[in-house]
This record gives sequence, C-alpha cells and structure tokens, in this order.
Amino acid sequence: MAFNDILVSIGGVGCFQILHTILLLVPVALLSCHNLLQNFTGAVPDHHCKLSSTRVLNSQDETPLSNFYFPLDKYKKPQRCARYQIVKGMLLNATIHQWEEKSTESCKDGWIYDRSVFSSTIVTEWNLVCNHHSLRQIARAIYMTGVLLGALVFGSLADKVGRMEILTWSYLQMGVAGSCAAFLPTFDAYCAFRFLCGVASSAISVNSISLILEWMPNHGRTLAGNFFGFSYSLGQLVLSAVAYKIRDWRWLQFAVSAPFCIFFLYSWWLPESARWLILRDEPEKALKHLRKAAFVNGKRREGEKLTVQILCSEMQKDILIIRASHSVFDLVRTPAMRRMSLSLIIVWFSSNFAYYGLGMDLKDFGLGVFQAQALFGGVEMIAKLIVMLVMTIVGRRVMQFASLFMAGIIVVSYSFTPQDKKLLCTLLAVTGKAFLACAITCMYLYTGELYPTEIRQTGMGFSAMNARLGSAVASILHLTGDFTFTILPMLFGITPIIAGFFSCFLLETKDSSLPDTINEVENRSSSSSTDYESHSEDWTHKVHLKEFP
Repeated sequence: MAFNDILVSIGGVGCFQILHTILLLVPVALLSCHNLLQNFTGAVPDHHCKLSSTRVLNSQDETPLSNFYFPLDKYKKPQRCARYQIVKGMLLNATIHQWEEKSTESCKDGWIYDRSVFSSTIVTEWNLVCNHHSLRQIARAIYMTGVLLGALVFGSLADKVGRMEILTWSYLQMGVAGSCAAFLPTFDAYCAFRFLCGVASSAISVNSISLILEWMPNHGRTLAGNFFGFSYSLGQLVLSAVAYKIRDWRWLQFAVSAPFCIFFLYSWWLPESARWLILRDEPEKALKHLRKAAFVNGKRREGEKLTVQILCSEMQKDILIIRASHSVFDLVRTPAMRRMSLSLIIVWFSSNFAYYGLGMDLKDFGLGVFQAQALFGGVEMIAKLIVMLVMTIVGRRVMQFASLFMAGIIVVSYSFTPQDKKLLCTLLAVTGKAFLACAITCMYLYTGELYPTEIRQTGMGFSAMNARLGSAVASILHLTGDFTFTILPMLFGITPIIAGFFSCFLLETKDSSLPDTINEVENRSSSSSTDYESHSEDWTHKVHLKEFP
C-alpha cells in the first residue's frame, strides 16, 4: 500500500496520469492496424488467367469471351487457376462445346486481377495465388512469429534495463521497419521487415500496459486497463477508414507505420516507472519523476515533501528482496506462482488463438471488407465499455471466466451454422469476436495486477509470448485450406471454454494493491486458502450443531 499512498498524495488520477495514459494508448491503437493489416494489404481480388496477346478469338458465337478461354466454376464464373489448353487452329469458327471438350492448363502467362476494390495488394504484386496462395498465410505467420519472439525477449529484458528504454527503441524499430516494408521490391524482404514489425509490436503492448498500471493508483487501474483494450478496438475503426481511402498496399503500409517515428520522438519525455526505479535502487530518479507528476497534478507542495529517505523507508523491505536476480524460472518456482502462470498460459494462448483465428481472414458476409472491419471494431468498442463497468462491480475473475465461456459457446455455434444464413452468421461472428476482445482486455489488466513488480515485465512478456504463439498457430492452421471451414471454428470455440475454467484458479485482484514481490503473491495465495478453509470449517461446524444439538 505504501507506493499507492504516495501516488494518491500527489494527485491520484490527475492530469499527469490522464496525459501519460493517452500518450501511451495512441501507439497501441495503431498496433491493431499492424496486427490486422493483411486483411487489406493481403486481400485476394477476383482473378483469372491472363492470355497471351497472340490469342484472338474469331468466332461468330455470341457466348461471352470468357467461356471460350476459361472453364467455369459452380458459380458460373471463370476459374481462377486454369484455362483451356489451346491448340493451334482451334480458334477459328470454334463452338463453345468444342472448347469444353479440351483439357485445361495452368496460368502460364500470369493473371488478370479485378482492381475495382484495391488498386494493388501483396497478392497482385507478387502473384500469391493458385500454387502460391499459401505464401500469403506464411507472410502472416512470419509476422506473428516476430510478435512471439518480441514477447519472449523484451519481456524479461524490460525488467532489467527499464520499461521506457525498450519502449522507445520499439517505437523506432516499428516506424523504420514498417516504412521500409512498404517500398521493398521482393516478397522475401517484405516478410523480413514485417517480422521486425512483429517483434516491436509485442514489446510496445506489454511495456505500455505495465507503465500505465504502475503509474496509476488502485482506484484508477480498472478504467486505465480497459481503455488499453478500448484503444485497440478504436484502431480497427481507424484501419478500416484509412484502408478505405488508401487502396494501394504500399501507401497503406506506410501510413500506419510512419506515425511511430513521431511516437519515438515524444517518448523521450515520458517518465520511467517510479515504482520500478525504487525497487531497482534508483530512488533519486524516481523522486524526480514523482515530483514532476505532482507538479502536473497541481500538487507541487506535496511533491516537495517527498524525499529519497521517505521512498526508501516506505519500500525498504521490497528493495532488499528485489536485489536478488530474477529470471523466467521464478514464474514457476513457488506453488502460487506456478499455479498462476500455468493458468495464464492457457488463458492467453486460447484467447488469442481464437481471436486472431476468426479475425485473420475477415469475412465480409456480403457487407464489404471495409464495412465488416468497421462493424467488428465498433461492436468491440461497445462491448468493452460494458466490460469496463461490469468488471468494476463483479471483479476480474468472474469477468474473465464469463467472457471466455460465452465466446466459446457462440463460436462453436457459428461453426454449425449454414453459411447461406448470412444474417445469423454475421451476428454470431461479431458477438463471438466481441466476447473474445473483452476477454483479452480483461486479461491484460488482470495479468498486470497478478504479477509482482519485480518480475511483472517478465510475466507480461511470458504471457504475451503464449498469446502470440496462439495467434501464430491460428495463422498456420489457416494454411490447411477451405475444407476446414467447420473444424477450425470448432477449435476456435472449444479452446476459450477450456481456458475459462482455468481462469477460475486465479486470485481476485479487484480493489487490491499491486504486489511488489513474489513473497506477497505467496502470502496472498496462502491467505486466500486459509480464508476458504476457515469458511468451510465454520460451515461444517454449523451443520454438525444442527444435526447433533
């Protein structure tokens, strides 16, 4: 409670906290643009084989020209990856029946693309269709692998060198790598720089939420944590609007990447976590940042009363404990940490596995890809506003379980719904994805409150690593093709249901102070178990008294 009292004394949730949170959330909004960017830059337009310029049809038949050159699919449209094999002398006075009897061949001269929606995508740029259609999903999987690696590396590194050091570097890496990816000439180079974007994306998300929570007093954490998820959904609306205006994939890639260079510039003025600085035995720097926060909050006098001695005396016990070196193994070294980490692994993996599995190949349900993206983003924002209120009343654990369980039930129902019922499919898909978004929003706040300060970034990074592993697995599963249309949604629905039950093993953190050390987590877990046992004993004792008066 000591550090929370310090934050309350210098203004609580004041102007500093509000401005600090906004400056950290604006980049988070653009992260969702990068995570879902390939829905637009990798869109697959209608296409068919390109014909060589020497092939000219000389026929009096009024049958459409496409019928002579291309076999038709079940929708009476030219097949995308085949054309009739043309024999010399076949072109003159040919009938449609003579063409249908000929064998087919692959598109040897390239493809013609419908550019009425997108002027260019990575698909049209490098012909990622037919035999090369899997490269589009591979590009997405490479990006998600970068996100996975970033969570693994930068999570523990931030606990050693600081949150702001990693965050500032990640802004620069995202801005430069993303902008370069927009103008690279080859597909291999594009994938390499998108990989670097993924690494930076993960570092930005886990460090942003930690900085927000560590500068926020207890009564403001729920609101701030929910706005973190809210900003992500807002980014989806921004992406749909920007993609609607910019139909060229290179300029769209550049438009959502270049602003990170601006974020890099102003990040030099954002303060490091004062809580982390104190526990790292740098109270002078922490005092400097706390006094600045007090000044912005209009509590300059209260800030001047703080001294290095006060900060050290309030957190002396925690400082002595934190000086021991820590690693990722501390997440599973003690019983309470082990139970908590195992549950969070399953919750993070399942939530992101289902969320990105549904969101990677955005189905427009007859609405159009821009309208569909805006619909998903808008419904998510409304759902997260509701979660923000409900979480304050019922707590984190109940909200985490309910959102995961409901999402799983709805997505499983979606997998059994006939696709010709577009209205029902749209309703189930939007609702299921909204519940998953709520689960992820709750998860970020909940995890930040569960892990102690000394290894919070390690825990957040490890959790985010499992989340990105889930999204990477979902991307790889999409390579299996369209025949898995029913199987994949079932997987995306069953895993959140399982994760929901595992979330019941987590401690409730509503209205409790952030733990600073592993010992605090162990003590809270022991206290919770003791309270449960005492309640059970009291109940049993009362039953015995009734039975044996």
